[in-house]
Amino acid sequence: MRTHSIVLPKKNNRSPAWPGRADSRLGTRFFCLPLAGVLALAPLGQAEEATPPPRPRILLVEDMSALREFEVDAAKVAEMVSEGLKRLTGRPSEAAAWLSLISPADTVGIKVNSVPGPIGGTRKPVVDAVVRGLLEARLPPDRIIIWDQSLASLRAAGFGGLAKRHGVRLAGSRDAGWDESVIYESSIVGTLVAGDLGFERDGENASRKSHLSRLLTGELTRIISICPLLNHNQAGVSGHLVGLVDGSMDNSRRFSADASILSVAVPEILAIEDAKQRRHLGDRLVLNITDALFCQYLGQSKCLLHYTVGLGQLRFSTDPVALDVFSIEELKRQRERFEVDYSPPDSALYKNAALIQLGESNPARREVVEIVR
Repeated sequence: MRTHSIVLPKKNNRSPAWPGRADSRLGTRFFCLPLAGVLALAPLGQAEEATPPPRPRILLVEDMSALREFEVDAAKVAEMVSEGLKRLTGRPSEAAAWLSLISPADTVGIKVNSVPGPIGGTRKPVVDAVVRGLLEARLPPDRIIIWDQSLASLRAAGFGGLAKRHGVRLAGSRDAGWDESVIYESSIVGTLVAGDLGFERDGENASRKSHLSRLLTGELTRIISICPLLNHNQAGVSGHLVGLVDGSMDNSRRFSADASILSVAVPEILAIEDAKQRRHLGDRLVLNITDALFCQYLGQSKCLLHYTVGLGQLRFSTDPVALDVFSIEELKRQRERFEVDYSPPDSALYKNAALIQLGESNPARREVVEIVR
């Protein structure tokens, strides 16, 4: 069992939300702080450091001409995706770049954030460019799945038409069903809603358990995460880490009540392992793209155009932690630029994610390459 120190925010004086346990087919993996000698509680910035991972690389491609007010030029976005992939992987062609990350035998899930809609969420031209690239790399269309929490939000955001046009699949974690054998359990009680495992219309519907979708445990072998540059009131950014958990687990609303709860639950869920000791989410994630064509620096799950600014950027990395931290810095810059007197609470989420080797949270250890077109 891998053991690490978990960090909780310094300024939260309430009793912390203790991490739960992650059950797999192999048995139960505990990450619980109350287990003496397993995990040590340390103040933010003072936890025992794990061996640092390789220096992550972020590739930023900017082209302001790709923006048309709150619309985007799909052809220019496709060029940005191609250039970003080739530069990130060092391959001479886009197809070769994709094949350095996936194989034609993989079933690839493209995780999007569809809840804020077609403008505030992941933008269709970015996903369209990724799907086209995967098809050109000879990945069969039935092995490409655009997914999020529910089919309803995907269709409302317009991804149904995109999937049909390319012959690829559309899937919702909730619609695929929940795997009863892969459980994350903690002391935090959530109220089940329709679609959660165990929900009863006239029942009590209180549960400490969350389940991973069968889409993750039974189908996907590789994940590409594409998320918008969007504020999150507890985690700082509605980025790759929070987005993957929200889109993969039932009864996940209980984690968003407090930053300290979220900062522990998200990394642990991303580290849940299968029977072969492979992380269902963390080890299948091969590429992260932050859709920074626009940046929404206030709000969370709704599109708020009056708090949105055009950046004309796409940001690529194989490290979701480094990319999310980079996004939080950008959101802070935009709030300072527009003199917005608001800042989300400091979250230990990214430090915790780094401690269990999900990525790098220290900005000094990353490399950012900027390409301005």
